[in-house]
Amino acid sequence: MRDYDEVTAFLGDWGPFQRLIFFLLSASIIPNGFNGMSVLFLAGTPEHRCLVPDTVNLSSSWRNHSIPLETKDGRQVPQSCRRYRLATIANFSALGLEPGLDVDLGQLEQESCLDGWEYSNDVFLSTIVTEWNLVCEDDWKTPLTTSLFFVGVLCGSFVSGQLSDRFGRRKVLFATMAVQTGFSFVQIFSTSWEMFTVLFIIVGMGQISNYVVAFILVPGRPLQGQQNSSFPAVPSASIVCLGSIGSSADRQPWKDPEAAGFWVSCPRVQEQECLHELNSLKQQKVFILDLFKTRNIATITVMSVMLWMLTSVGYFALSLNVPNLHGDVYLNCFLSGLIEVPAYFTAWLLLRTLPRRYIIAGVLFWGGGVLLLIQVVPEDYSFVSIALVMLGKFGVTSAFSMLYVFTAELYPTLVRNMAVGITSMASRVGSIIAPYFVYLGAYNRLLPYILMGSLTVLIGIITLLFPESLGMALPENLDQMQKVRGQAPTRFCTAQPARSPGPSPAPTAGHPGSYPFPLRRASELTREAGPVA
Repeated sequence: MRDYDEVTAFLGDWGPFQRLIFFLLSASIIPNGFNGMSVLFLAGTPEHRCLVPDTVNLSSSWRNHSIPLETKDGRQVPQSCRRYRLATIANFSALGLEPGLDVDLGQLEQESCLDGWEYSNDVFLSTIVTEWNLVCEDDWKTPLTTSLFFVGVLCGSFVSGQLSDRFGRRKVLFATMAVQTGFSFVQIFSTSWEMFTVLFIIVGMGQISNYVVAFILVPGRPLQGQQNSSFPAVPSASIVCLGSIGSSADRQPWKDPEAAGFWVSCPRVQEQECLHELNSLKQQKVFILDLFKTRNIATITVMSVMLWMLTSVGYFALSLNVPNLHGDVYLNCFLSGLIEVPAYFTAWLLLRTLPRRYIIAGVLFWGGGVLLLIQVVPEDYSFVSIALVMLGKFGVTSAFSMLYVFTAELYPTLVRNMAVGITSMASRVGSIIAPYFVYLGAYNRLLPYILMGSLTVLIGIITLLFPESLGMALPENLDQMQKVRGQAPTRFCTAQPARSPGPSPAPTAGHPGSYPFPLRRASELTREAGPVA
């Protein structure tokens, strides 16, 4: 039987028009990276301390000692949220007493920053933190701002598909681009933190909707041969919303039996049998509880949710923690994005030939291990810490980019889209949690890396319990799903209907005596899908 490429060869190769559309749509999602990572600079918290008004009559020595000291990362630094009671030290200054000599500073009464704060301009000139004083008792608003942005991304994921199907993808693409651009501009005129945050949520909704629609419109999974099918998928990875790549599940021929690949596999003489098989698939209704139907399926589902959520926590926490690194924050942000390019390419190469669970677990062990090593690096060797952080992100990013293919290969056709959707939603939850991992760095610089490294290694161990999907035929129903803990793969067989006496018909291509079309193997799926970035 002729294969898919041979039958569709008359449609031509990936020509200039497809390339133009691809690059234009790719350009339309470039602002997504700006909006997502802009929070690193919009919500940056510069060094700050309590403001001592010039109207307070203090000597130069008392003004220099008006802020109590605290130990942070082994250094004595001024406190950010406390000062000595101004009325008290003003009296001491008027009496001519010297701090530390005539007065024991440790016995002085302290007070909060009643007159506001003064901020360092060494890194940031102005942020939402300095604009609305989101420090001290209000510092919880900073990570909440980022989390609510990802809540907007989660909400946009729900509505983007329905809107594009109802009004058309091109209209929704331009509308969401306008929403993203327009509300980003309106944020400039925000008069309060609440207004800024609400607008940021809408920007998040527009961003993911724009990405999903653009990804579906990209002629990257075209009708051309496999020699070019991998190229369009490589640049499609977003530096911020990697989870949005789940929209690729809507483009794979193995997802929908009505795709072109399905009909190519069915000779005209067997078209009636194909229609009967298709109708039987359509009549089977599935529900979310089917993902927990048996102990084996429930175990795979729970482990998949944990894998997606914790990997997402690691990816976004490492991306958002850039301002807490030593050195120039802008250079570190550039390096953090640059390291993703080899990570995606490495993931693509590994997925082509090596077992899924071992390579995913391997890169997770790599990422988590180097993050745990940061705590033993002396503080003077900050460049080593930065290098370890980038290597850790390399591993986590590689693992994240493999999850869509791996999850899709584990589940049968009827629940595959639902399974990928549930696990992708778990990754959104992980991105919402991630800013609070970064927030822990305010108490201890190493604490985020210890937590992220430990959780990444833990989820790597859990990954080894997954069944292997490389080289296995994709399951057609829930009963054919592979077993956890490395058990022998399930043999696919289908009960044969009773036949009347007479010569047996010749078996059809693919799985003998069961389906009129060939079962797709996981290795074929990976070759067709190309890199999963």
